[in-house]
Amino acid sequence: MTLRGLCLLGVLAICCAGVARADEPNANAVSYATSANPMVLTLDARAASRGLMYSHIVVPVKPGPFTLVYPKWIPGEHTPSGPLNDLAELRVSANGAPLPWARDPIDMYAFHVLVPGGASSLDVDFDVLLNAPNDIMSSNHSAVVNWNRDVLYQEDTDSADVYVKASIILPDRWDFGTALPVFARHGARIDFAEAPLRTLVDSPLDCGRYARHYLLWRNGASAAYLDMFADAPENLSLSAAQLAPFRRMVPEALAMYGARHWNDYHSLVVASDVITNEGIEHHESSDDRTPANYFEDPNEALAPTDGDWLMHELSHSWNGKYRRPFDLTTANYQIPMQTDLLWVYEGLNQYLGDVLSFRSGARKQALFPDLIASGYASADTEPGRATTPLIDTATGAPFFYLAKGDYGSLRRSSGDFYGEGELIWLAADLTIREQTSGKESLDDFLHAFAGPPSTGPMVVTYGRADVERLLNSVAPYDWHGFFQRYVYDIAAHPPIDDLTRAGWRLIYTDEPNVFDSAADALNGQINLWYSLGLTMDSDGKIDDVRDGSPAWKAGLAPAMKIVAVDQRAFDADRLDAALQAARHASEPIALLVNQDDWYRTYTLDYHGGPRHPHLERMSNTPDLLAKIVAPRAR
Repeated sequence: MTLRGLCLLGVLAICCAGVARADEPNANAVSYATSANPMVLTLDARAASRGLMYSHIVVPVKPGPFTLVYPKWIPGEHTPSGPLNDLAELRVSANGAPLPWARDPIDMYAFHVLVPGGASSLDVDFDVLLNAPNDIMSSNHSAVVNWNRDVLYQEDTDSADVYVKASIILPDRWDFGTALPVFARHGARIDFAEAPLRTLVDSPLDCGRYARHYLLWRNGASAAYLDMFADAPENLSLSAAQLAPFRRMVPEALAMYGARHWNDYHSLVVASDVITNEGIEHHESSDDRTPANYFEDPNEALAPTDGDWLMHELSHSWNGKYRRPFDLTTANYQIPMQTDLLWVYEGLNQYLGDVLSFRSGARKQALFPDLIASGYASADTEPGRATTPLIDTATGAPFFYLAKGDYGSLRRSSGDFYGEGELIWLAADLTIREQTSGKESLDDFLHAFAGPPSTGPMVVTYGRADVERLLNSVAPYDWHGFFQRYVYDIAAHPPIDDLTRAGWRLIYTDEPNVFDSAADALNGQINLWYSLGLTMDSDGKIDDVRDGSPAWKAGLAPAMKIVAVDQRAFDADRLDAALQAARHASEPIALLVNQDDWYRTYTLDYHGGPRHPHLERMSNTPDLLAKIVAPRAR
């Protein structure tokens, strides 16, 4: 994809029917599913524990050729990730008679049917297959419903103009949680209020045998909830201390942004070791699928990608859902999204979610410097940055999200515009504070970007120029040049000078970084990236090798397995001891390695000892990092 020109701010209401954009020919069809005559979707989830649901849709039509489409480009996932392989046994009929259908030979998400004379609707039935490798959506006692997996709709329509009346039939004694307004409930059947397809797809539903609903915050008619589901009841009971950070996250988010753009908000959590872990943002809810012990394991709060899980998705209600890149805002789910501004959508949000985790108390504020040190060291030692600018990882996100294979550090990844994006927005925050002598901060930009007045769910689009203009209104500066240097051009390093302006410097010591250690514990990983230059699993199988490192120079490669260290059987402690001993020895470290059932000894001429990143306070300087994570809510 290429960068497109800047556009004027546009407003598109999610909760109301919109008009298809005149410049989008693939969304100008007149929807037959109107508010007066909506599609009717009934999702039978009674076999969810077997990995199956059954979708029945009554689709308004007119006689003649008609095309149904399955959602392809999924908001929040930023990729053409609609799981088409999970649609099975498609059946179409009209007036009780089966009709033949044909998949389009080019667009495989489209299905063609000839509607007979006299028919005003089609009955569409298909099986929803819930579970696939790395995409498990149901367990014995819980399930996640993403409505885009359960619906086919009229092609070339605007999703704001396609109206749906949805229902779900739950297994016996199962409960549910969703931001979608309920119209009526009759036993196991829940009928939802009629809504545009856009709202339905933006309103996931969690359900399960074991459920607990916590009120986190209320102000007048608006409220925020934690809706928890688990495979076992013992994972549902949160203590007052465990709940406290989540009760504070909404007031802190409101203080950060200055207003809200939702009516009620639901943090939907399925705590399961069966369902695939995930976090997807929605306007009035989040779809969070965590490990079963997420709220009990202290490593979860410390892991760089886990500790801000709910805060990150809540922040997206403002940054990503309310304010959204213009070229990521499409009129339906078949139009390709352009992802070049994900360094704002996700990069800024990675920073804000982490800041909220410290301000709310989910993490100890004193640990913030170690989090930044972990992120900086990781970004600074990624070999691929020497040839590939950060913008390429955002523009190529639909590929990078799905990319697999060895040497990910050479290729770069979708994680880069999150992690390095966070460092860039930290630098922006510090620049604002410096330019205004501490009178303003990034919070003031957020108030201008996604703040007052409070509204219901809606979308206001933006481009790069809009972001730079709003930043300039808070703190006059060459923001265009700033982002050009760190996002659009090849940058040898992330913005390091801003760390020193914050009163800190990056150092490496023997002491493990608490966030890296937590991630290693959760992932079963040994991280020697900053010393030997490799990462491996706890059994010694190498995951990646850093270009130019001692491991690289010795010839080590991914998928090799270290079986011995200095002639002794491998384990993590012996490897660490070898690193320590090498400091005072002239001999190289010897690793016996198995590759494809062949054994070979590799020698690593390294004598630097363990190296772990930290930030060190600089004397006689203000500690701006402490100010950033200080609570703001009154």
